[in-house]
Amino acid sequence: MKARVTVALLTGALVAYFYLLGQRGVYLVETGTAVGVALGIGVLLLPVIGVVLVVFELRFGAATARLARKLSETGDLPTDEGLTRRPSGRIERTSADAYFETVRTRVEADEENWRAWYELGYAYNLAGDRKRARAAMRRAIELEHR
Repeated sequence: MKARVTVALLTGALVAYFYLLGQRGVYLVETGTAVGVALGIGVLLLPVIGVVLVVFELRFGAATARLARKLSETGDLPTDEGLTRRPSGRIERTSADAYFETVRTRVEADEENWRAWYELGYAYNLAGDRKRARAAMRRAIELEHR
């Protein structure tokens, strides 16, 4: 629930920012000068790009949350229990890497299993590789839709 409130607040802040940026773009276009119009068009494109990116991120978050709910209902949601932790509470890199290797083996054995890909994304995240974690989650979403 805390994450949803944070997402809502940040999205609201972005909407306000996009609105203000749009106002500045309109102001620049209204100057009528070639430079002002060119800059204004460029500034007006920024909120459009921003809205598209925010929508993509919100859809990705909703899809991963839906998969997590499905896994939670069946008791298959991956956890980091049993992994070695540092005194700070963060997971030891060697422990995360070992967990990753076991999950990677499961994915290689059944590459069409969205649950395995979800867990691989979770393992990548634990290992600190956010880019590959997101790619694995996208693959899980794609496979689950089939």
